[in-house]
Amino acid sequence: MRKINNPFNRSSVKVPFFSPWITNDDKKAVNDALDSTLLTDGPKLREFESEFSKFTSARYSRGVSNATSALHLSLRCLGIGKGDEVIVPDMTFVATANAVLHSGAVPVFADVEIEDMNISVDSIKENLTSKTKAILPVHFAGNVCNISEIMKVARSNNLLVVEDCAHAIGTKYKNKHVGTFGQAGCFSFYPTKNITTIEGGMITTNSEKLAELVTAARNHGITKTLSERYSHGRPWEYDMSEPGYNYRLDEIRASLGISQLKRIKQLNQLRKNAFEYYNTKLQKISGIITPKTSKNTQSAYHLYIIRVEKDYGISRDKLFDRFQRSAISTTVHYKPLHQFTAFRKYAKNQLKNVTKLYNEIISLPFYPNITRKEQDLVIQCINENHS
Repeated sequence: MRKINNPFNRSSVKVPFFSPWITNDDKKAVNDALDSTLLTDGPKLREFESEFSKFTSARYSRGVSNATSALHLSLRCLGIGKGDEVIVPDMTFVATANAVLHSGAVPVFADVEIEDMNISVDSIKENLTSKTKAILPVHFAGNVCNISEIMKVARSNNLLVVEDCAHAIGTKYKNKHVGTFGQAGCFSFYPTKNITTIEGGMITTNSEKLAELVTAARNHGITKTLSERYSHGRPWEYDMSEPGYNYRLDEIRASLGISQLKRIKQLNQLRKNAFEYYNTKLQKISGIITPKTSKNTQSAYHLYIIRVEKDYGISRDKLFDRFQRSAISTTVHYKPLHQFTAFRKYAKNQLKNVTKLYNEIISLPFYPNITRKEQDLVIQCINENHS
């Protein structure tokens, strides 16, 4: 098997695929949190939730252990379960479909649009059945999916909508932040995301009932938080109306999230600058299709994905090999869900656009502190066919 350079190791590559940006302020926030006697489910988590609600304009935000648990909790607390079908895009990370399976429901894979790789509304309609209970759209690569039309489909068919916003911290449609259109929005703070808590996630909702259910369910179903139990009365006097999960977000990661969120606008602006630089240098290369953003939207610029067409002269895979030889780390987002052994039986209809895109797309190194020198090395590697 061909050896692949570690995409995150600056000593083994000229340009890593991603480089986390942890500042001294971030480190101080974490160290300060470590001085607390309450290291989980405490005041820093509440502060992070409050700040995230301000940023997204969601009425409620609830921090959880990761975005997968955010998706799972949202589905479960909305009553999705055995025998239900949930429509998801075929082009997304496996966590989206896994969360559906963990809830007891069945994922149904929809095709995506060629232009932005977001879920196709037409394909959603084609996959509707009497068992469909929810749509789980992904705001892919930081770009808004066709959320207004998806909400129309949901309303006309009495369906729930849980937005997968893992790529979309800072993404807006008509000045409204994603994660506030459906019943719930689920965000990721994984190291490659626009802000990070190392591991961690957030659920946004405008429903007080859902927020209350999530608060209990993330903490084993217990009716009192840890701080509530020890602030008054006997700490062992609490109830559990139904079983929950251990999906809490601790104080250390919440503190890192607070610190990172303070500079989210700067981080996203730097991503935008890098995005536009790539576009300027690559959009005139024959056979290379550069990404676009839609009107009336604000992108989070989470990924930079190009398409390699026949006119380019070599295949996507051969371009990947060239990047490897040049010590530049790249990858593909994503292998289609229906091609995984665990998911093959859930593909009902043809997925033409996903199949085409999977053979063409490649994600370039992209992060807020990427340098022009690093980008130029990537661009030069792509330009070899035309120099």
